[in-house]
Amino acid sequence: MAGRPQELVHLLTRAERLAVRRVQSVLDEFECSVEAWRVLDLLSDGRGHNMTALADHAFLPAPSLTRLVDQLVDQNLVYRHIDPADRRRVLAHLTPRGKQRWQLLARHVRADWREVEQALAGEELDHLLARLAEALEGRPAAAPAAFTTDAAGTAVERPR
Repeated sequence: MAGRPQELVHLLTRAERLAVRRVQSVLDEFECSVEAWRVLDLLSDGRGHNMTALADHAFLPAPSLTRLVDQLVDQNLVYRHIDPADRRRVLAHLTPRGKQRWQLLARHVRADWREVEQALAGEELDHLLARLAEALEGRPAAAPAAFTTDAAGTAVERPR
């Protein structure tokens, strides 16, 4: 691990920006933003998610997420409905077209990412990063992580 916190922060920032740039280069072919891809990815589990969970997953402030979800609704990729368990909340879901779009995007991102995965063969980077995120959030190391894997096999934190 880096010797000083600023070195670690620099390395993590560099890796994150390069990863996002790489994914965005694939998504550009489909006129999709990384944030939209993140929303579609979370919704791909079929459970429906509220706007707070989507904002957290897409790393967007609420007003920006609302505009993005409005665009996804206009594109017939996402629909909203009232949460039957709490009528004050709205849940977003993928439409059948949205599911097809997510599958297409996931397939292309996964294919592009194989080269990176091969370079890291045998490394447990996803688990190490998950542990780092937990430590930075102040969670005890023994606490179970709320992570699952997406279609690309990448560890993804799911809203609790």
